[in-house]
Amino acid sequence: MIEWTGEQTRLRDGLTPWFEKFGDRHLTYDAAAEFPRGPWDAVRDSGLLRLPFGEDWGGLGQSLLTTMYVLEALGYGCRNGGLNFSVTTHMVSTGVPLQRFGSAELKQRYLPGVCDGSLIGAHAISEPDAGSDMMSMRTTAVRDGDAYVLRGSKTFVSNGPVAELVVVYARTDACAGPLGISAFLLRRGTPGLAFGNPIAKMGLRSSPFCELFLDDCRIPADHLIGRAGTGFLILDHVMRWEILCSFAVTLGEMQRRLERCVAYAKERRAFGRPIGGFQAVSHKIVDMRIGVESARKWLYDTAEKHTRGENVAADLAMTKRVVSEANLTSALSAVQIFGGNGYTAEYGLEQELRNAVAGTIYSGTSEVQSSRIAAGLGL
Repeated sequence: MIEWTGEQTRLRDGLTPWFEKFGDRHLTYDAAAEFPRGPWDAVRDSGLLRLPFGEDWGGLGQSLLTTMYVLEALGYGCRNGGLNFSVTTHMVSTGVPLQRFGSAELKQRYLPGVCDGSLIGAHAISEPDAGSDMMSMRTTAVRDGDAYVLRGSKTFVSNGPVAELVVVYARTDACAGPLGISAFLLRRGTPGLAFGNPIAKMGLRSSPFCELFLDDCRIPADHLIGRAGTGFLILDHVMRWEILCSFAVTLGEMQRRLERCVAYAKERRAFGRPIGGFQAVSHKIVDMRIGVESARKWLYDTAEKHTRGENVAADLAMTKRVVSEANLTSALSAVQIFGGNGYTAEYGLEQELRNAVAGTIYSGTSEVQSSRIAAGLGL
């Protein structure tokens, strides 16, 4: 069990005064499928986005574990699940690869804007015909003198409609397999780069996503992140952070939902007694508690292993499945415990259920995670 230091606890507790602003009108934003500009500005002012980045660029220089600990608090205190998702996408999918693999010039030019949230980040991996199969990527980047020319399209680009920066993965060598993929940093307004309209979706509605089109998009060669052919390795690093950080937020959301259900089960009466006295209800809540504690253990144990440099490929796959599926079960149980109230938009639980479905899909579906675990067993 991790013993958090006073500094880590102060960082986490420092978010508490901001939660009301973060969650302002969260049901309205969700219903309208609108990006919450006001709450995003509050996130910027809170300093949350600075957590894992170096002080040279305006960051706080915190570790992965500390970042997760604070993000867990975000999930607990902020009711806007879409905003939470946009925060982790911005930090992890754009900022983390830029800091870890970007050139000194790219970092100096763009990381300060990532740290203060003025340059909202997105990343573009999935393609209409590829999905989770990165090896089927068709988007290409061809070297032409001191530039690369990108052609292709992407879909499900989280934060795309509001992003100023986007990390695009493209194939630079058709014959090199995993070593033929590279990562590039593009800025909105680059000729040949176009963003589609927001795509309507089931959950996480206040975190917009869209298609992205690259039509002879010419970018300076120095906007290559890392070296040519290292895109697969970069994405592997990003996915480790993405799973651990985004599902740390999920853990906080699960903890808040558990506490709401316990309180409601004590207050709501039926047939002359609190509904928590009925085994059908109490056992659902017990399962929610077990889910929370299992999620917490998997997340932080895997993060500690990763920090020690251990191979966590199987651990990440199991963590992702355990947490995402426990969250989905928890959200469905909460709707059932609240009954008719849970089914209404006013209580926000149906929104949480819709959001929870996404967790079993993004960052690799549950089925993909099972295949990875099976591969690790030699199957």
